[in-house]
Amino acid sequence: MHGQVSGLGTVQVISGGPARGSLSGAARSLKLTQPTVGRHIRELEATLGMPLFTRARDGLRPTAAAVVAQPHALAMAAAAETLLRTISSKAGQPRTVVRLAASEIVATEILPPILAELERSQPGLVVEISASDRLEDLLRRDCDIAIRMVRPTQADLVARKVGQARLGFHAHTNYLEKNGRPASLRELKRHCLVGFDHETPAVQALYRLGLQLRRDDFALRSDNTLLQLAAIRAGFGIGICQRAVVREDAQLVHLLPKEFSPSLDVWVTMHQDLRKSPPMRSMFDHLAEALKLVYQSSAR
Repeated sequence: MHGQVSGLGTVQVISGGPARGSLSGAARSLKLTQPTVGRHIRELEATLGMPLFTRARDGLRPTAAAVVAQPHALAMAAAAETLLRTISSKAGQPRTVVRLAASEIVATEILPPILAELERSQPGLVVEISASDRLEDLLRRDCDIAIRMVRPTQADLVARKVGQARLGFHAHTNYLEKNGRPASLRELKRHCLVGFDHETPAVQALYRLGLQLRRDDFALRSDNTLLQLAAIRAGFGIGICQRAVVREDAQLVHLLPKEFSPSLDVWVTMHQDLRKSPPMRSMFDHLAEALKLVYQSSAR
């Protein structure tokens, strides 16, 4: 049975994951050896009585059967992860394991003090964090609770809106002393700007909120939001970040708030089937209340 579940996980990774088309890439992604991954695939194919992949010049291509199996692989992998976390918290171990998904900025800049407070009130808590700006973590259902800036649409999720993440242009005082402040959005292009490298879904959302800058306008380009924030703090130039992240940093100045100050809704979500778990519900409620305080204070 374990081999079949692992085989389904491999189907998902090769068919639509970061290791698309590659058995060796799937092995690295799953932290298994290539022979083990190959064996799991062969066992699953033998059980199903049909091939799941065909070989092509550019690697492995999923068959129609693999495409059909992929959503079931997602569900089985999620169920297996939930089972393991549930067992680990009840099999004679005073430990509760909760897996969270959050953006890199939220996971690094906002969550640690919230989780530290929670751990003091719930000794033995084990938190696993998937820090990523991609939504796949939630869509694959490989976490228990997710914090996102978009409203989830899946019917099997419980969601609670906890506030709005206010965005704005910021610069370090050292940069502004040397280069002056832009008086308008038009003057921004005369400054060193920190921004994105590729038009990700997050960037497209900023376009819808009124951002008029394009890739060629930036002197430093990166899709890593933590690197962007580090560059702003180092005085490299002007960039966009959450007010909730920098509100207590006296060295960072909020620029042009009347011209560009959009907000994104912040949601805490949880799988519906975890509502009956007291530890999961307690974690969900704690995160929701703590994040509500963070984003309400930053909105002022």
